[in-house]
Amino acid sequence: MSADVPVAWAELAPQLVDAARRGRAWYLTIARELVGPADRLAVDVGCGAAGMALAIARMVACGQVVAVNGHPAVVDLAQDHIRNAWSDPRIRVEVRHADIRHDEPALRETLDRPADLVWASAAVHHLGDQQAAISTLASLLAPGGRLALAEGGLPEQHLPWDVGLGDPGLEARLQSAQDRWFTRMRADLPGSRRMPYGGTEALRRAGLSPVTTRTTLHEQPSPLHDTARRAVLAHLSRRVGWLRPTGLLSAGDLDAWDCLLEPADEQWLRHRGDLFRLSARSVHVGVRP
Repeated sequence: MSADVPVAWAELAPQLVDAARRGRAWYLTIARELVGPADRLAVDVGCGAAGMALAIARMVACGQVVAVNGHPAVVDLAQDHIRNAWSDPRIRVEVRHADIRHDEPALRETLDRPADLVWASAAVHHLGDQQAAISTLASLLAPGGRLALAEGGLPEQHLPWDVGLGDPGLEARLQSAQDRWFTRMRADLPGSRRMPYGGTEALRRAGLSPVTTRTTLHEQPSPLHDTARRAVLAHLSRRVGWLRPTGLLSAGDLDAWDCLLEPADEQWLRHRGDLFRLSARSVHVGVRP
């Protein structure tokens, strides 16, 4: 798969819903910290299955939460998820189709007033000019409003350094291949520009102050229960399958992954008692003066 292959969002729908459900506790924790008692309008940009939009809605006393996405298949998915998960008439949770990459006015027109909170998770890095996008999102805020960017942290780890197949550092090389794919993807985006600084500096350049960062550690130590082991295997299988056609993984590493992810192989990862889950997620928050 090359970096310019379109994402098949309709095929990814089950994964997006699963991610929203698995992340529910984290979303609620972050929403509880972000939402203020006077907030009446919040926006989830690049909403996926609307997991954060629903978490914010549960923290807002009254008002409206708008979930926004530029892909029709994801909009339909978010609408279905909200329809099944939300029933409180005091807070309207709505989904709008708008693509910040190509139509900034459409995004602005989805709102009838400035926002108290704008949330964007793993969305800005899909835009060619990330700083311009962050500045646009900041411009949607009312005075005192907050822009929260969930970008960055530490990638999830699952395996010991040496798994007994191939060279040690197998999972680290998988992450390195993903980083190189990400660099290709960024370079292929229309109007791509490097942003050689972090999210906090980007928020400051968008005119926001103060700017803070909140990082959450996610840890499930070994031994994992069976459900978590299945989730780890599914996660690693997706990543290896996604990177396999790119040429970024060596033949030796692919052979090792084929053994580790094959149920019929004696080295199948699900047999291991030392699988774990460890990651960190960072949220950068800037306030409009």
